[in-house]
Amino acid sequence: MDERGGSFVAVRRISQGLDRGNTCHSTSAEVVAGSAAWLGRGLSCVCAQRRESDPRPSFDLTPAQEECLQRLQLRIDVAYDSSIPEHREALRALWNAAFPDEELRDLISEQWKEMGWQGKDPSTDFRGGGFISLENLLYLARNFPDLLRKQEGDRSVWEYPFAVAGVNITFMLIQMLDLEAVKPRTMVGATFLKFLSENESAFDLLYCITFKLMDHQWLAMRASYMDFNTVMKSTRRQLERELLLEDVTRLEDLPSYSLLSR
Repeated sequence: MDERGGSFVAVRRISQGLDRGNTCHSTSAEVVAGSAAWLGRGLSCVCAQRRESDPRPSFDLTPAQEECLQRLQLRIDVAYDSSIPEHREALRALWNAAFPDEELRDLISEQWKEMGWQGKDPSTDFRGGGFISLENLLYLARNFPDLLRKQEGDRSVWEYPFAVAGVNITFMLIQMLDLEAVKPRTMVGATFLKFLSENESAFDLLYCITFKLMDHQWLAMRASYMDFNTVMKSTRRQLERELLLEDVTRLEDLPSYSLLSR
């Protein structure tokens, strides 16, 4: 949920490359897990400014950062549309990644509840976050599948609605990083754009880190479904603290990055 108490359900076209450099590059190839580094800890090229009408500062962007932010915003703006073949195939690919030995009978099916969707039609859960929330889940499933396959004993059953949790994480990150603004208005958002200008897949990798952090805190707290909002808020606070650590110069430096290998 957001700070106003409303519920949110929010999922990326797996089409960005892992090209390194100062500008964003995209290809039609599927993204694979890779490193995400930035151009240095200093924010010398991201200067804080304060508008008279807005008490929060804004941060000037380099042309490369502005281009990368605009590309990500285009992804965020794409709504899930079941009439688009690419969207349907992405949804079917998510099922195959989660349940490789079980055939999905139809894209609208009671089977989806096994993954933690609220109903038999997952598209209804994407309305708050769009196609990018599906892309994030698919990226996680293909690169860090342990959460889907419930390999650890504590995950012998879904402790929380996995798929809906993933959609909410997408939405939370968009809010936390202020990604719908023309310029970032927080140091956390400005810091993230350093990562993004180096690696266009930074948002997807940060999503995976966040999901693993949320799952780790859920198990540590022995949380129940009623604790979901508390766990999400705790996850957000921890992630914000880590992004602002002085010795973090790339996503791999985040303390929670190590959770991806557990």
